[in-house]
This record gives sequence, C-alpha cells and structure tokens, in this order.
Amino acid sequence: MRFAHSLRFTLNLDLLRSFFAIVEQGSLNKAAERLRVSQSTLTRQMQALEQEVGGPLLERSPGGVALTATGHTLLEGSRPVLARFDAVMADVRQRARGQSADLRIGYLMSAVSDYLNPALAALRKAHPEVKVKMRDLSPGEQIEALRNGEIDVALIGQAGALLAKEFYVKTLAMLPVWVAMAEDHPLAKREAVKLGDLKKEVFVGAPDADMPGHNQWLAQLCKRAGFRARFVQNADSLTHGLSLIVTEGAMSLQPGYVEKLKVPGVVFRPLRDSAASWELMVAWQRGKTTAPVKALLDALPVKRK
Repeated sequence: MRFAHSLRFTLNLDLLRSFFAIVEQGSLNKAAERLRVSQSTLTRQMQALEQEVGGPLLERSPGGVALTATGHTLLEGSRPVLARFDAVMADVRQRARGQSADLRIGYLMSAVSDYLNPALAALRKAHPEVKVKMRDLSPGEQIEALRNGEIDVALIGQAGALLAKEFYVKTLAMLPVWVAMAEDHPLAKREAVKLGDLKKEVFVGAPDADMPGHNQWLAQLCKRAGFRARFVQNADSLTHGLSLIVTEGAMSLQPGYVEKLKVPGVVFRPLRDSAASWELMVAWQRGKTTAPVKALLDALPVKRK
C-alpha cells in the first residue's frame, strides 16, 4: 500500500509539471514541444489529472487554453509544493555529489571553546560561502537529530559510541575525569581524589534520554573501585546537576574541560584513577562526505589523555 501511494505521488508530480507547462505556454501544442512529448500524450495526462481532482482544469479553444476556477486553485495551491520539492531535490543532489551550501552542527556547549571554535574558524577560511547552523543539544538530542537528518555533524560525548553502526564516528579526545563537589566538602581540600574516596558519597545521575549510558559508565567505574554507586537524582542539565552538588552534597563526574567553569559553591578536583577517562567524539552522516564537513573534521583538534 505504501509503495502504491508513493508511486501515485510521483506520477501526480509529473502531471502537475505538465499542467504548469500548459498554463505557462498557453497552449497544448507549445507545451508538448517544450516537454518533448506528443500532444496526444499531454492530452491524456490532463485527462488523468482532471479525473484525479474531479473536475475540468482547462477550457480549450482554437486560440489556446484558459484556466477554470478549479485550475486556478490547483495552480496557486501546488506552486509552493513543487517549488519546495525542487529545492529539496536540488539540496539532495548537491549532497549526493559531496557539495552543500550549509552545514548543520549539533554540539555540547561545554566543549565549544576548546574544540569547535578553532575548527569553525578554519572552516570559515576554507569555505566562506558555507552557512553554518549551530544547535546546542544534549547527547541524546544530538543522536535523535542525526537520525532524523536534522544535523550533519554532532560534537558528542562518549554516547557517540552507540552510533558506530549508523554513522561515521571519530574519537577526538580521551579526557581525564574531574570530580565536581561542594566547596565545603572535606575532600575539596585535597588537590586530587581517588574513586575509593567516594565510596560513601552519592552521585548526580543523568537521564538516559539526555546522556545515554552515563549512569552505567559511572556505575562501572565505581564497581571497579570496589563499591556500588548511589544516585541522589538524575539532573536534566549541567546547571541542574551542579546545583544538586550544592543542595544535596552530591558528587558528579565530569570530563576534564569543565574544570575551567566558575560555579559558585562548586569546586573541581582531578580524579586519580587510570581506568577513568571520558571520550569526546564527533559523528556525521554516512554517504559521500561534503567538502564543508570534511574541512570541519580535518580542523577539529585531536587530543589524547
């Protein structure tokens, strides 16, 4: 049934194009010459279209054709549909050839300054004509946007590992892990902490829809250190998570670049455990990689722990 509906839609587009050609040329004969089909073929197409809409679209006379009221309605109503379809197909063909006039990027705000901004500057020099559209999205939102074709590239955390079968994925950095804690916590006096020091603490978690795999990753780290992780609450954003640190006295494990943040009441201490690392990844759509995407990927800095 779906295939039949799709085929019918394709045929109707062809009929609409023939209809537009007749209106623009003012006669079936001239439209047939322009479309390089016989006049009888064009007549049959118009009969099929009129049968589809349920009424006459054109009034024929020796001097040419004129639109009926129904024809005017179809012409004006379908004009934006055809224009939009043609624009979409032009964009699709460009992307199929590895060309594109725009680049849509999903990103983590906290990783922008160290990674994305330098790459965007290089992209601007190489392709000044490209329009960059930025979207600040959580890892879960980036995954959904990639799957829906709403973004071309995602600067994502280690949740990017879940995408390897669907998209191209590249690791940019293996970052150290830092512990965020309340500034008045006894461990805040230390220069660094170990996971074993946190066995009596509670942690800020993250909903799987926003940070896929985060709680499992944290629980696995704690298990290797010999204790079971306890979560006080899932935070729906980084800001919410940092507030829970202050209000609940909880701990949060974060990638190394967050230690630059200045948050009242919160301090960051490096986690001294060789097994603890946080992976920063970039994912992009499969198929022929467009020149702007390739330029961005080449400019993204690759750093190792």
